[in-house]
Amino acid sequence: MRGLVRRLWDLYHTPSGKKMFRYTMVSVISTGVAQGTLFLVFGIARLWSAVPSNIFANAVAAVPSYYLNRNWAWGKTGRSHVMREVVPFWVLSFAGMALSIVTVGATAHWCRSEDLGHLATSVLVNAANLFAFGVLWILKFLVFNRMFAVEPEPAPEPAPATTLVDS
Repeated sequence: MRGLVRRLWDLYHTPSGKKMFRYTMVSVISTGVAQGTLFLVFGIARLWSAVPSNIFANAVAAVPSYYLNRNWAWGKTGRSHVMREVVPFWVLSFAGMALSIVTVGATAHWCRSEDLGHLATSVLVNAANLFAFGVLWILKFLVFNRMFAVEPEPAPEPAPATTLVDS
């Protein structure tokens, strides 16, 4: 166990480890927003059925996810570049939403067929959403880590040697 903790500690102190930690923390925050919103609008308020609630919750969570990832995990500032940042983020976000729509829809359908109560259905719907985004988490990290890799600063070239010429 100590060896694992030591390796994780050493990894954290590398540029990749710090980026992975920041990306993970953004995912934890955005997952908390999505899960909380989903449970609130579907489980407690019963505003919509499972799938529309899921879409709403994921859309709500995508906004802080983009800005936290962009500023904290990817280290980007200034205006967003549409084709290099916004489009890839939303493509993967929509892929996550599509997968979660399928898993949440199938889960809600199964819960109805089993005549489960609303609380059990709510918990399972949240679990289905979490599963869908968990599947895509690693993919998103790998894609965004490559797309937004921070290039190391090139080492300065040594000044050319000068020779003294006798006049």
